[in-house]
Amino acid sequence: MTDPDNPEKQPRKKRHLLLKVDSWIDSTIWNAGFRSAEIWEDITIFFRRFRVRGWKRIVVELAGEGLTWGAVGAVLMLALAQPAFEATKEDWRNRGDYAVTFLDRYGNVIGHRGVIHQNSVPIDELPDALIKSVLATEDRRFFSHFGIDVIGLFRAVVTNAQAGGVVQGGSTLTQQLAKNLFLSNERSIDRKITEAFLALWLEANLSKKEILSTYLDRAYMGGGTFGAAAAAQFYFGKNITDVNLAESAMLAGLFKAPAKYAPHVNLPAARGRANEVLTNLVQSGLMTEGQVIAARRSPATVVDRNQLESPDFFLDWAFDEVMRLSPRFHQHSLVVRTTIDMSLQHAADDSMQTSLREYGESYHAKQGAMVMIENGGAVRAMVGGRDYGESQFNRATRALRQPGSSFKVYTYSVAMENGMTPDSIVVDAPISWGNWSPHNYENRYAGRITIATAVAQSINTIPVRLAKEKFGIAPIRAMATNLGVESPVRNDVTIPIGTSEVTVMDQATAYAVFPAGGYQSRRHGISQILDYGGDVLYDFDKDEPPAKRVLSEQADAYMNQMLSRVPYVGTARRAALDNGILTAGKTGTTQAYRDAWFIGFTGNFTTAVWFGNDDYTSTNKMTGGTLPAMTFKRLMDYAHQGITLRAIPGVTAPPPPKTVAAKPAAGSPPPLVRPRMLSVESTKLLKDIGEQLKLAPPLAPQKVASAD
Repeated sequence: MTDPDNPEKQPRKKRHLLLKVDSWIDSTIWNAGFRSAEIWEDITIFFRRFRVRGWKRIVVELAGEGLTWGAVGAVLMLALAQPAFEATKEDWRNRGDYAVTFLDRYGNVIGHRGVIHQNSVPIDELPDALIKSVLATEDRRFFSHFGIDVIGLFRAVVTNAQAGGVVQGGSTLTQQLAKNLFLSNERSIDRKITEAFLALWLEANLSKKEILSTYLDRAYMGGGTFGAAAAAQFYFGKNITDVNLAESAMLAGLFKAPAKYAPHVNLPAARGRANEVLTNLVQSGLMTEGQVIAARRSPATVVDRNQLESPDFFLDWAFDEVMRLSPRFHQHSLVVRTTIDMSLQHAADDSMQTSLREYGESYHAKQGAMVMIENGGAVRAMVGGRDYGESQFNRATRALRQPGSSFKVYTYSVAMENGMTPDSIVVDAPISWGNWSPHNYENRYAGRITIATAVAQSINTIPVRLAKEKFGIAPIRAMATNLGVESPVRNDVTIPIGTSEVTVMDQATAYAVFPAGGYQSRRHGISQILDYGGDVLYDFDKDEPPAKRVLSEQADAYMNQMLSRVPYVGTARRAALDNGILTAGKTGTTQAYRDAWFIGFTGNFTTAVWFGNDDYTSTNKMTGGTLPAMTFKRLMDYAHQGITLRAIPGVTAPPPPKTVAAKPAAGSPPPLVRPRMLSVESTKLLKDIGEQLKLAPPLAPQKVASAD
């Protein structure tokens, strides 16, 4: 309200007040800026005292840059160390708490896993010759480095550069233990970085004696044995504390390549390697030539071992299964009856080795993996790689590889569940989904075709078109998971043609649903777990839920009808079995020929086969219809000898004739011949008789008449 006597007085006061505020703000800001400049000048003047010139400035600049990049490097190293932190979260020692004896499906002992405590010997009680042999050969500076031997690493780099290849390793004994405990044998930069961090972690958490003791207890020593104590018993038939210098040298020589130098397999090679170990002892100064001369002249002899090799890849996986089931019981000394059939296992090993030996070099394929599942879910054979002694990494259960066209069965299963049939017409033509445009093999398009033809010819555009125009990606992911794929399935538009990585075990498990009539395959490797008193702690048939239907009966029949054409008129003509045994399956080949697959089945067995390279390099145009299909046929022809054949659900027509005969190559090995065995009916009858005898009441004791 204005003053009625002086109307101009109030506005003047307001304007004056605003001018004061504005003046105060201006002066405050100006004073703050001026004061800041003074402070900065004082700081600058202060630090001029430390300014250096000439050669000293170079040192200071380098030190500053070093601190800057050191901070960046510390953050980077912390990020790279995350996998190592994750690996050490779990109780990595708990596996050693179990002593497990494994039996095959017929009750024969096939191997052991876990640390058997009565065989573990304290490091101070081990022979001095053994300790020195191991250190001289594996890690001469073990007691002086911090987990990573910088000097040894530099020497290895120089030696390898001079040789033009890898002839010497730079890994310390601690790094080798880190790999054995936490990592796979995959050759990659990521794995080596994680290995280095884990080695540092081991050195910080364990003493040198504990590291050495754990290494000697956990390392694979060939012949299905783990640890020096078990190896001494297996090869020499004696306690580890009783081995002499020659035997110690032979044991120390096994760490590099146990399969190559195992004395029960190749005694001359083992003795030659032991002689190298004796030379290492002399060169390292741990012994003199006079001390080792007797061991050179009288090399170690071994116990004759005419027994079958243990199925080590399978046993590693079965041991993991025991660990998964272990919360159900508290005993740690266990007897495990597995599902493996050693006859089929050896046939699988032979098929894989034959294929790699005969064709691996020409196809530029160095590795393979295979899983065989009997109808009902029992894993009968497993091949996790070319040579367990060279690499214990199980490619059947742990290697994630793109499945290529073999993944299309999940897309087509969704189509069959959504009302389509093998005779439904689809259009094979170029298609784009966003920025992605898939192409057919050799860029050929057939126009209007049936789904059955699309499956047989493994056409790429059809499953993509079905996913894009009919039902999307989500049902395909759900179908793969429901059928048995345990690996995470990517949420990507490219998965209809197989870009989401899976394992060989995933594929075998999922495909086994088809001969099971659309029910879960219930894949398993353990049938029973018992304690050493004979009490059953776990029984698969009693303790696991019954199989659920995951594919309708009609959809399963349609899928079987389509997949049973692939080995005869499709891309897998080398996979069709002999003697008119109906065969079904699907091939898979990934981009740049990195992976080649064939997963097939009969009414009796499902087998998944993969070939490729650990470093993801391309093969020499190998497709799923070549080496994988041939390997599948060799094993499955053997497996079906002398057994009762089962029909594939939904397929009533006899196998069509092969359009192209798959003739064996000249000089190829003869087919495997399975030994004569009991039929399924005879085996079942004997089992029934055995069960009846168990339930029968005991006989009353008979009185013996006296002779008087």
